[in-house]
Amino acid sequence: MDLTQGTAKQKNDRAKKMMLYFGIASLVMAFAGWTSAYIVSRSREDWLSEIDLPSSFLISTIIIILSSITYILAKRAIQKNNRSLCSTMLWLTLALGIGFIVLQFRGFEEMLANGYYFTGPTSTIKMSYVFLIAAVHIAHLVAGLISLLVVIYNHFKGKYSAEEYLGLSLGATFWHFLDILWVYLMLFMTLVK
Repeated sequence: MDLTQGTAKQKNDRAKKMMLYFGIASLVMAFAGWTSAYIVSRSREDWLSEIDLPSSFLISTIIIILSSITYILAKRAIQKNNRSLCSTMLWLTLALGIGFIVLQFRGFEEMLANGYYFTGPTSTIKMSYVFLIAAVHIAHLVAGLISLLVVIYNHFKGKYSAEEYLGLSLGATFWHFLDILWVYLMLFMTLVK
C-alpha cells in the first residue's frame, strides 16, 4: 500500500496513527532500558531480593485491567451509535484511571511505611527502581487521562459516530498500551527478584 495515496483525510488519519505508534515504540525502549538496568543491578551485593511489592500495586493492576475493558466497551458502543453507553463507559474508564493513580500512591505510602525510600541512607537500589518505574508509568498514565479527557470532550461535541471514531480509537490504543505495560511491569518486578 502506498502511504502517499488517498484523500487528505486518509493521509491525516495515517499520520496520526504513525505518531502514536512511534510514541509507543519510544516508551517501549525506555522501559526496556529501565528493566534491563534492574536485571543488571540484581548482581550487586546490596540487592534485596526478599522485598515484596505493595498490595496496593496488585489492586491497581486489577483496576487498570478493568479500565481497559470499559474503554473497549466504549468503543464498541460508539461503533453501534450508542452514545449514551459510550459516555458511561468513558466516564467509568476515567474514574478507574484516577483510582489506579490513587492506589499507586498508596503503594508508595506502603513502601515508605516499611522504611523503603527512593533515595537516602535507608533506600535500596531495588526499591529505587520500583519507585522510578512506577512513577514514570504514573506520569504516562496522566498523559493517558488527558487524552481520555480530550476523547470525552470530543464525544460530547458529537465528533464520534459509527463511521468516524479515530480519536476514540487512538485514545483507546494508547490506554491499552499503558495497561499492558503495567501488567508486564508488575509481572517483571514480582518474578525477577
